[in-house]
Amino acid sequence: MKRLLQYLAALLIAYVLILVLARVFEDHLIFFPNFPGRLTGDWNPHGLGVEDVWLHTSDGVKLHFWWIAPKNAEFTFLCFHGNAANIANREDIYRFLADLPVNVLAVEYRGYGKSEGSPTEAGLYLDAQAAYDHLVRERGIPPQKIVVFGVSLGTAVAADLVSQREVGGLVLEAPFPSAKAVARRVYPFLPGLGSVVRSKFDTAAKLKNIHVPVLVAHCSSDPVISFPLGEEVFRAANEPKTFLRINGVCHEEATLVAPGQYRAGLLEFLSRLKSDH
Repeated sequence: MKRLLQYLAALLIAYVLILVLARVFEDHLIFFPNFPGRLTGDWNPHGLGVEDVWLHTSDGVKLHFWWIAPKNAEFTFLCFHGNAANIANREDIYRFLADLPVNVLAVEYRGYGKSEGSPTEAGLYLDAQAAYDHLVRERGIPPQKIVVFGVSLGTAVAADLVSQREVGGLVLEAPFPSAKAVARRVYPFLPGLGSVVRSKFDTAAKLKNIHVPVLVAHCSSDPVISFPLGEEVFRAANEPKTFLRINGVCHEEATLVAPGQYRAGLLEFLSRLKSDH
């Protein structure tokens, strides 16, 4: 019995140590700006008409964005990517959106790509606000013509922004309800992990305060953010809302896996936004 108690005590200490380490290195477990490389990708994509934009956030961080403005675009997509790589690695996504056609402001988070600073949850929210303010104040884009488009981690950033700013619509690809929900599903063998992490990324809670049209898109076999998490986000959203199921294995690649289906879904979504205004 004494030896058993010693084993249990050792396991408890090891478990607590794991939770402490997860808390200490939390940002390194969430943000991956150097994967596969901070500046990898094509920074001058042929034919895309990229304009480099430099902005400062309210806390003084200098950020780099891409502005893409195709002809005859009625709506502007404010785009927030996932937790790895940079905007140059997502050229295909922005090209897909520009072909709809819509304007695209591709946000590069602090600590990613050519942007300065270090990523944090609060910092990413400030980055989003700076991008929105640029569209409204500097480019004169009417708020009702702005569609906020988030993918993976970017869905949490998108939801936070839309809960505080006026926009026309919200598109969430591969979303998750909260950091706690992801921790429970990805690390079921570490109960309590979700309670010790500082980051919240609580999209489900923020959706309660969002009353613009919402489109949720999710791959049926998403190896990173499981499909049921996307369904949970959809249930949390207010009407009007639409769920677009992309059949296949993908994460952040719905535009490549099912371009025809995704394009049709987005165009229908934009058509409804037009009729609403």
